[in-house]
Amino acid sequence: MSANSSFLTSTIGKKYLMALTAIVWSLFVMVHMIGNMLIVVGAEAYNNYSHALTSNPLIYLIEAFLVAVLLFHAVTGLTLVVRNSRTKPKFYAVAPMREKSASIASRTMIYTGTATLAFVIWHLITFKFGPEYFVTYNGIEMRDIYKLVIEKFHEPLYVAGYALVMILIGLHLYHGVQSIFQTLGLSHPRYNKFFKIFGYTYAVVVAAGFISQPLFVYFAR
Repeated sequence: MSANSSFLTSTIGKKYLMALTAIVWSLFVMVHMIGNMLIVVGAEAYNNYSHALTSNPLIYLIEAFLVAVLLFHAVTGLTLVVRNSRTKPKFYAVAPMREKSASIASRTMIYTGTATLAFVIWHLITFKFGPEYFVTYNGIEMRDIYKLVIEKFHEPLYVAGYALVMILIGLHLYHGVQSIFQTLGLSHPRYNKFFKIFGYTYAVVVAAGFISQPLFVYFAR
């Protein structure tokens, strides 16, 4: 086995790959959240934005890349959890102090990650493969995704479920974004507080931004 393949299959190598894939999806959710804020502008702006994305010739390659990265991140994370559970001593009657002091976000990464993966599938079924309405702007016919979003965001149970999942995603991002710096060797006593604040802020902005959208539609549209 080569040195590179040995590193990639090691725990440290897998954590490194987890960090790199986490960067991709952390950036994606932020950009996606900002783009979706056009829901507050109106139907034409939102539909034109959606059409610009879906009509891009590279859209299928981009989507395939994002799906591959997400699945790789999920499978690698699960592998690390299983490997860690096998190597962890089973004879302690009381949990180590480090585990006790661990945050809820760090202890529930596997659960919030699973919820995120399930949500992505649910989200794709609902919107990408959901009912199709069409509208025409300046002679260009495009899918009226705005109408579908408005319909879904007027369903109380859907709005509540969406908000709950966004909170879980926020928890996942809170610990995940911090861990990226540590895994890539950037952790330092002088900067760790900043990394923690950055992770918290990033998670809150993304989660709050996404939650604000269905709430805006439900109460104002």
